[in-house]
Amino acid sequence: MASSKQDGQAAASRKSEFRSQKPKPESRDESELLTVPDGWKEPAFSKEDNPRGLLEESSFATLFPKYREAYLKECWPLVQKALSEHHVNATLDLIEGSMTVCTTKKTFDPYIIIRARDLIKLLARSVSFEQAVRILQDDVACDIIKIGSLVRNKERFVKRRQRLIGPKGSTLKALELLTNCYIMVQGNTVSAIGPFSGLKETLMIKRELAKDSELRSQSWERFLPQFKHKNVNKRKEPKKKTVKKEYTPFPPPQPESQIDKELATGEYFLKASQKRRQKMEAIKAKQAEALSRRQEERNKAFIPPKEKPVVKPKEASTETKIDVAAIKEKVKKAKSKKLGALTAEEVKLKMEADEKKKKKKK
Repeated sequence: MASSKQDGQAAASRKSEFRSQKPKPESRDESELLTVPDGWKEPAFSKEDNPRGLLEESSFATLFPKYREAYLKECWPLVQKALSEHHVNATLDLIEGSMTVCTTKKTFDPYIIIRARDLIKLLARSVSFEQAVRILQDDVACDIIKIGSLVRNKERFVKRRQRLIGPKGSTLKALELLTNCYIMVQGNTVSAIGPFSGLKETLMIKRELAKDSELRSQSWERFLPQFKHKNVNKRKEPKKKTVKKEYTPFPPPQPESQIDKELATGEYFLKASQKRRQKMEAIKAKQAEALSRRQEERNKAFIPPKEKPVVKPKEASTETKIDVAAIKEKVKKAKSKKLGALTAEEVKLKMEADEKKKKKKK
Protein backbone atom coordinates (compact mmCIF):
# COMPACT_ATOMS: atom_id res chain seq x y z
CA MET A 1 0.00 0.00 0.00
CA ALA A 2 2.82 2.36 0.90
CA SER A 3 4.58 1.67 -2.41
CA SER A 4 1.44 2.44 -4.44
CA LYS A 5 1.03 5.76 -2.64
CA GLN A 6 4.60 6.69 -3.36
CA ASP A 7 4.16 5.83 -7.05
CA GLY A 8 1.05 8.06 -7.24
CA GLN A 9 2.83 10.97 -5.62
CA ALA A 10 5.76 10.61 -8.09
CA ALA A 11 3.39 10.58 -11.09
CA ALA A 12 1.63 13.72 -9.82
CA SER A 13 4.92 15.50 -9.36
CA ARG A 14 5.94 14.56 -12.92
CA LYS A 15 2.66 15.97 -14.33
CA SER A 16 3.13 19.25 -12.47
CA GLU A 17 6.69 19.51 -13.82
CA PHE A 18 5.46 18.80 -17.36
CA ARG A 19 2.82 21.51 -17.04
CA SER A 20 5.38 24.01 -15.81
CA GLN A 21 7.68 23.11 -18.74
CA LYS A 22 4.93 23.87 -21.40
CA PRO A 23 5.58 27.12 -23.33
CA LYS A 24 3.21 29.84 -22.19
CA PRO A 25 1.44 31.80 -24.97
CA GLU A 26 2.81 35.30 -25.45
CA SER A 27 0.53 38.10 -24.29
CA ARG A 28 -0.76 39.79 -27.48
CA ASP A 29 -3.07 42.68 -27.98
CA GLU A 30 -6.63 41.72 -28.97
CA SER A 31 -6.63 44.25 -31.84
CA GLU A 32 -3.60 42.46 -33.38
CA LEU A 33 -5.36 39.09 -33.17
CA LEU A 34 -8.54 40.48 -34.79
CA THR A 35 -6.83 42.34 -37.65
CA VAL A 36 -6.40 40.61 -41.00
CA PRO A 37 -2.79 40.42 -42.26
CA ASP A 38 -1.85 42.48 -45.32
CA GLY A 39 -2.21 40.72 -48.66
CA TRP A 40 -4.44 37.94 -47.27
CA LYS A 41 -7.59 37.30 -49.29
CA GLU A 42 -10.35 34.80 -48.67
CA PRO A 43 -10.56 32.20 -51.45
CA ALA A 44 -13.56 32.56 -53.78
CA PHE A 45 -16.51 30.19 -53.38
CA SER A 46 -16.49 27.83 -56.39
CA LYS A 47 -18.71 25.06 -57.71
CA GLU A 48 -16.38 22.45 -56.24
CA ASP A 49 -17.33 23.63 -52.74
CA ASN A 50 -21.02 22.84 -53.44
CA PRO A 51 -21.25 20.47 -56.44
CA ARG A 52 -24.84 19.34 -55.77
CA GLY A 53 -26.28 22.89 -55.78
CA LEU A 54 -29.24 24.12 -53.75
CA LEU A 55 -32.19 22.01 -52.63
CA GLU A 56 -34.93 24.67 -52.90
CA GLU A 57 -35.58 27.81 -54.91
CA SER A 58 -35.20 31.18 -53.15
CA SER A 59 -36.50 34.52 -54.43
CA PHE A 60 -36.73 38.17 -53.36
CA ALA A 61 -38.75 41.07 -54.77
CA THR A 62 -38.70 44.83 -54.24
CA LEU A 63 -40.74 47.78 -55.53
CA PHE A 64 -39.25 50.77 -57.33
CA PRO A 65 -40.60 54.33 -57.80
CA LYS A 66 -42.12 55.54 -61.07
CA TYR A 67 -39.23 57.90 -61.93
CA ARG A 68 -36.79 54.93 -62.03
CA GLU A 69 -38.76 53.08 -64.71
CA ALA A 70 -36.98 54.63 -67.72
CA TYR A 71 -33.48 53.99 -66.32
CA LEU A 72 -34.27 50.38 -65.32
CA LYS A 73 -35.60 49.66 -68.83
CA GLU A 74 -32.25 50.73 -70.32
CA CYS A 75 -29.95 48.91 -67.90
CA TRP A 76 -32.03 45.76 -67.29
CA PRO A 77 -30.23 43.65 -69.98
CA LEU A 78 -26.94 44.42 -68.18
CA VAL A 79 -28.48 43.38 -64.85
CA GLN A 80 -29.64 40.07 -66.32
CA LYS A 81 -26.23 39.43 -67.87
CA ALA A 82 -24.40 40.13 -64.56
CA LEU A 83 -26.73 37.83 -62.58
CA SER A 84 -26.74 35.05 -65.20
CA GLU A 85 -23.00 34.62 -64.61
CA HIS A 86 -23.94 33.51 -61.08
CA HIS A 87 -26.92 31.44 -62.36
CA VAL A 88 -29.59 33.79 -60.96
CA ASN A 89 -32.72 34.85 -62.88
CA ALA A 90 -34.01 38.46 -62.78
CA THR A 91 -37.42 39.73 -63.95
CA LEU A 92 -38.72 43.31 -64.29
CA ASP A 93 -42.47 43.89 -63.95
CA LEU A 94 -43.39 47.37 -65.19
CA ILE A 95 -47.12 46.93 -64.52
CA GLU A 96 -46.69 46.27 -60.79
CA GLY A 97 -43.46 48.28 -60.58
CA SER A 98 -41.35 45.51 -59.03
CA MET A 99 -38.06 43.66 -59.55
CA THR A 100 -37.63 39.95 -58.68
CA VAL A 101 -34.54 37.72 -58.39
CA CYS A 102 -34.62 33.93 -57.91
CA THR A 103 -32.16 31.02 -57.89
CA THR A 104 -32.01 28.22 -60.49
CA LYS A 105 -30.97 24.58 -60.51
CA LYS A 106 -27.44 25.60 -61.54
CA THR A 107 -26.94 28.02 -58.61
CA PHE A 108 -24.22 26.70 -56.30
CA ASP A 109 -23.46 29.76 -54.09
CA PRO A 110 -26.08 29.97 -51.31
CA TYR A 111 -25.24 33.60 -50.46
CA ILE A 112 -25.48 34.98 -54.01
CA ILE A 113 -29.27 35.42 -53.70
CA ILE A 114 -28.70 37.82 -50.78
CA ARG A 115 -26.29 39.84 -52.92
CA ALA A 116 -28.79 39.84 -55.79
CA ARG A 117 -31.45 41.12 -53.37
CA ASP A 118 -29.13 43.97 -52.32
CA LEU A 119 -28.47 44.74 -56.01
CA ILE A 120 -32.15 45.36 -56.84
CA LYS A 121 -32.60 47.35 -53.62
CA LEU A 122 -29.74 49.66 -54.56
CA LEU A 123 -31.14 50.10 -58.07
CA ALA A 124 -34.51 51.07 -56.57
CA ARG A 125 -32.77 53.71 -54.40
CA SER A 126 -31.35 55.59 -57.46
CA VAL A 127 -27.87 54.02 -57.34
CA SER A 128 -26.35 53.66 -60.81
CA PHE A 129 -25.81 50.16 -62.25
CA GLU A 130 -22.02 50.64 -62.45
CA GLN A 131 -21.85 51.11 -58.66
CA ALA A 132 -24.63 48.68 -57.66
CA VAL A 133 -23.13 45.71 -59.58
CA ARG A 134 -20.07 45.88 -57.28
CA ILE A 135 -22.15 44.23 -54.55
CA LEU A 136 -21.80 40.88 -56.33
CA GLN A 137 -18.11 40.84 -55.36
CA ASP A 138 -17.08 39.00 -52.18
CA ASP A 139 -15.10 41.86 -50.61
CA VAL A 140 -17.85 44.50 -51.04
CA ALA A 141 -20.79 45.15 -48.72
CA CYS A 142 -23.66 47.62 -48.71
CA ASP A 143 -26.09 49.23 -46.33
CA ILE A 144 -29.25 51.33 -46.84
CA ILE A 145 -29.64 53.69 -43.87
CA LYS A 146 -33.06 55.24 -43.21
CA ILE A 147 -32.68 58.86 -42.08
CA GLY A 148 -36.23 60.12 -42.59
CA SER A 149 -37.45 59.11 -39.11
CA LEU A 150 -34.51 60.65 -37.21
CA VAL A 151 -36.05 64.16 -37.16
CA ARG A 152 -39.73 65.00 -36.89
CA ASN A 153 -39.57 68.52 -38.30
CA LYS A 154 -39.30 68.36 -42.09
CA GLU A 155 -37.43 71.68 -42.49
CA ARG A 156 -34.83 70.62 -39.94
CA PHE A 157 -34.46 67.27 -41.69
CA VAL A 158 -33.81 69.03 -45.05
CA LYS A 159 -31.15 71.26 -43.43
CA ARG A 160 -29.35 68.30 -41.84
CA ARG A 161 -29.47 66.30 -45.05
CA GLN A 162 -27.98 69.28 -46.90
CA ARG A 163 -25.25 69.50 -44.25
CA LEU A 164 -24.41 65.83 -44.92
CA ILE A 165 -24.07 66.55 -48.66
CA GLY A 166 -22.24 69.87 -48.16
CA PRO A 167 -21.81 72.75 -50.62
CA LYS A 168 -21.53 71.28 -54.12
CA GLY A 169 -21.22 67.78 -52.57
CA SER A 170 -17.84 68.51 -50.91
CA THR A 171 -18.68 66.86 -47.55
CA LEU A 172 -20.03 63.73 -49.25
CA LYS A 173 -16.91 63.53 -51.45
CA ALA A 174 -14.66 63.83 -48.38
CA LEU A 175 -16.52 60.96 -46.69
CA GLU A 176 -16.13 58.83 -49.82
CA LEU A 177 -12.36 59.47 -49.93
CA LEU A 178 -11.91 58.70 -46.21
CA THR A 179 -13.98 55.52 -46.11
CA ASN A 180 -13.25 54.32 -49.67
CA CYS A 181 -17.01 53.81 -50.07
CA TYR A 182 -19.60 55.08 -52.56
CA ILE A 183 -22.31 57.09 -50.74
CA MET A 184 -25.62 58.12 -52.32
CA VAL A 185 -28.17 60.37 -50.57
CA GLN A 186 -31.66 60.00 -52.06
CA GLY A 187 -34.89 61.07 -50.38
CA ASN A 188 -35.14 59.58 -46.89
CA THR A 189 -32.31 57.04 -47.28
CA VAL A 190 -28.51 56.92 -47.59
CA SER A 191 -26.98 54.07 -49.62
CA ALA A 192 -23.35 53.08 -48.93
CA ILE A 193 -21.27 50.57 -50.95
CA GLY A 194 -17.68 49.62 -50.17
CA PRO A 195 -15.31 47.29 -48.30
CA PHE A 196 -15.97 46.13 -44.73
CA SER A 197 -12.88 47.88 -43.41
CA GLY A 198 -13.82 51.31 -44.80
CA LEU A 199 -14.95 52.87 -41.54
CA LYS A 200 -12.31 51.00 -39.51
CA GLU A 201 -9.50 52.49 -41.61
CA THR A 202 -10.87 56.00 -40.96
CA LEU A 203 -10.78 55.46 -37.20
CA MET A 204 -7.21 54.15 -37.44
CA ILE A 205 -6.09 57.32 -39.29
CA LYS A 206 -7.68 59.42 -36.55
CA ARG A 207 -5.80 57.46 -33.87
CA GLU A 208 -2.48 57.86 -35.70
CA LEU A 209 -3.00 61.63 -35.88
CA ALA A 210 -3.78 61.74 -32.16
CA LYS A 211 -0.57 59.83 -31.38
CA ASP A 212 1.57 62.52 -33.02
CA SER A 213 2.86 64.80 -30.23
CA GLU A 214 3.06 67.86 -32.52
CA LEU A 215 -0.47 67.58 -33.86
CA ARG A 216 -1.96 66.73 -30.47
CA SER A 217 -1.22 70.18 -29.04
CA GLN A 218 -2.18 72.09 -32.20
CA SER A 219 -5.63 73.00 -33.53
CA TRP A 220 -7.02 70.88 -36.40
CA GLU A 221 -9.27 73.65 -37.72
CA ARG A 222 -6.94 74.34 -40.65
CA PHE A 223 -7.66 70.83 -41.97
CA LEU A 224 -11.43 71.40 -41.84
CA PRO A 225 -13.36 73.33 -44.55
CA GLN A 226 -14.63 76.81 -43.65
CA PHE A 227 -18.26 77.53 -44.59
CA LYS A 228 -20.38 80.63 -44.19
CA HIS A 229 -23.54 80.29 -42.15
CA LYS A 230 -26.59 80.39 -44.39
CA ASN A 231 -30.25 79.87 -43.61
CA VAL A 232 -31.83 77.45 -46.08
CA ASN A 233 -35.41 78.56 -45.50
CA LYS A 234 -36.20 81.97 -44.07
CA ARG A 235 -39.37 82.50 -42.07
CA LYS A 236 -42.21 83.45 -44.37
CA GLU A 237 -43.88 86.76 -43.53
CA PRO A 238 -47.69 86.79 -43.42
CA LYS A 239 -49.56 88.58 -46.21
CA LYS A 240 -51.82 90.50 -43.82
CA LYS A 241 -49.90 92.13 -41.00
CA THR A 242 -51.94 92.96 -37.89
CA VAL A 243 -50.98 96.26 -36.28
CA LYS A 244 -51.43 96.29 -32.53
CA LYS A 245 -53.48 99.19 -31.22
CA GLU A 246 -52.36 101.30 -28.33
CA TYR A 247 -53.58 100.08 -24.98
CA THR A 248 -56.31 102.22 -23.35
CA PRO A 249 -57.87 101.43 -20.00
CA PHE A 250 -61.24 102.85 -21.11
CA PRO A 251 -63.74 100.69 -23.01
CA PRO A 252 -64.66 101.62 -26.61
CA PRO A 253 -67.65 103.97 -27.11
CA GLN A 254 -71.04 102.31 -27.44
CA PRO A 255 -72.21 102.15 -31.09
CA GLU A 256 -75.31 104.20 -32.01
CA SER A 257 -78.55 102.30 -32.34
CA GLN A 258 -81.10 102.76 -35.13
CA ILE A 259 -83.32 104.90 -32.83
CA ASP A 260 -80.41 107.24 -32.06
CA LYS A 261 -79.75 107.69 -35.80
CA GLU A 262 -83.47 108.45 -36.42
CA LEU A 263 -83.52 110.96 -33.57
CA ALA A 264 -80.46 112.71 -35.01
CA THR A 265 -82.05 113.01 -38.49
CA GLY A 266 -85.57 113.71 -37.17
CA GLU A 267 -87.14 110.63 -38.81
CA TYR A 268 -88.22 109.34 -35.40
CA PHE A 269 -90.94 111.97 -35.09
CA LEU A 270 -92.45 111.35 -38.55
CA LYS A 271 -95.58 109.31 -39.11
CA ALA A 272 -95.52 105.86 -40.75
CA SER A 273 -97.06 107.21 -43.97
CA GLN A 274 -94.42 109.97 -44.17
CA LYS A 275 -91.61 107.42 -43.64
CA ARG A 276 -93.02 105.25 -46.44
CA ARG A 277 -93.21 108.26 -48.72
CA GLN A 278 -89.54 109.16 -48.02
CA LYS A 279 -88.43 105.59 -48.76
CA MET A 280 -90.34 105.56 -52.05
CA GLU A 281 -88.82 108.91 -53.05
CA ALA A 282 -85.31 107.62 -52.27
CA ILE A 283 -85.95 104.48 -54.33
CA LYS A 284 -87.29 106.53 -57.26
CA ALA A 285 -84.25 108.84 -57.12
CA LYS A 286 -81.88 105.85 -57.29
CA GLN A 287 -83.85 104.38 -60.20
CA ALA A 288 -83.70 107.71 -62.06
CA GLU A 289 -79.90 107.91 -61.59
CA ALA A 290 -79.43 104.34 -62.85
CA LEU A 291 -81.67 105.01 -65.84
CA SER A 292 -79.76 108.17 -66.79
CA ARG A 293 -76.43 106.27 -66.61
CA ARG A 294 -77.75 103.55 -68.91
CA GLN A 295 -79.04 106.15 -71.35
CA GLU A 296 -75.66 107.89 -71.46
CA GLU A 297 -73.89 104.59 -72.18
CA ARG A 298 -76.33 103.85 -75.03
CA ASN A 299 -75.92 107.34 -76.52
CA LYS A 300 -72.13 106.95 -76.64
CA ALA A 301 -72.49 104.62 -79.64
CA PHE A 302 -74.31 107.37 -81.64
CA ILE A 303 -71.80 110.15 -80.98
CA PRO A 304 -69.68 110.62 -84.17
CA PRO A 305 -65.89 110.54 -83.75
CA LYS A 306 -63.91 113.74 -84.06
CA GLU A 307 -62.50 114.26 -87.53
CA LYS A 308 -58.93 115.35 -88.07
CA PRO A 309 -58.49 118.86 -89.46
CA VAL A 310 -57.80 119.03 -93.20
CA VAL A 311 -54.25 120.13 -93.96
CA LYS A 312 -54.11 122.61 -96.85
CA PRO A 313 -51.33 122.01 -99.42
CA LYS A 314 -48.61 124.57 -99.33
CA GLU A 315 -48.26 126.79 -102.38
CA ALA A 316 -45.05 126.32 -104.33
CA SER A 317 -42.80 129.30 -103.95
CA THR A 318 -41.78 131.17 -107.09
CA GLU A 319 -38.14 130.99 -106.12
CA THR A 320 -38.03 127.17 -106.12
CA LYS A 321 -39.75 126.53 -109.47
CA ILE A 322 -38.53 123.47 -111.39
CA ASP A 323 -36.85 124.14 -114.76
CA VAL A 324 -38.02 121.24 -116.95
CA ALA A 325 -35.90 122.20 -119.97
CA ALA A 326 -32.69 122.18 -117.91
CA ILE A 327 -33.50 118.74 -116.53
CA LYS A 328 -34.06 117.36 -120.07
CA GLU A 329 -30.70 118.62 -121.24
CA LYS A 330 -29.01 117.01 -118.22
CA VAL A 331 -30.69 113.67 -118.99
CA LYS A 332 -29.53 113.80 -122.64
CA LYS A 333 -25.95 114.53 -121.58
CA ALA A 334 -26.06 111.68 -119.07
CA LYS A 335 -27.26 109.26 -121.76
CA SER A 336 -24.52 110.36 -124.15
CA LYS A 337 -21.90 109.86 -121.43
CA LYS A 338 -22.94 106.22 -120.80
CA LEU A 339 -20.37 103.55 -121.58
CA GLY A 340 -20.75 102.17 -125.10
CA ALA A 341 -23.06 104.99 -126.28
CA LEU A 342 -22.27 106.61 -129.71
CA THR A 343 -21.56 110.30 -130.07
CA ALA A 344 -23.66 112.58 -132.28
CA GLU A 345 -21.06 112.53 -135.13
CA GLU A 346 -20.80 108.74 -135.05
CA VAL A 347 -24.57 108.49 -135.27
CA LYS A 348 -24.61 110.73 -138.40
CA LEU A 349 -21.86 108.68 -140.11
CA LYS A 350 -23.72 105.47 -139.32
CA MET A 351 -26.94 106.81 -140.78
CA GLU A 352 -25.14 107.87 -143.99
CA ALA A 353 -23.52 104.43 -144.35
CA ASP A 354 -26.90 102.74 -143.94
CA GLU A 355 -28.42 104.92 -146.69
CA LYS A 356 -25.55 104.08 -149.13
CA LYS A 357 -26.07 100.35 -148.53
CA LYS A 358 -29.78 100.65 -149.28
CA LYS A 359 -29.06 102.50 -152.56
CA LYS A 360 -26.60 99.80 -153.71
CA LYS A 361 -29.14 97.05 -153.05
CA LYS A 362 -31.70 98.84 -155.21
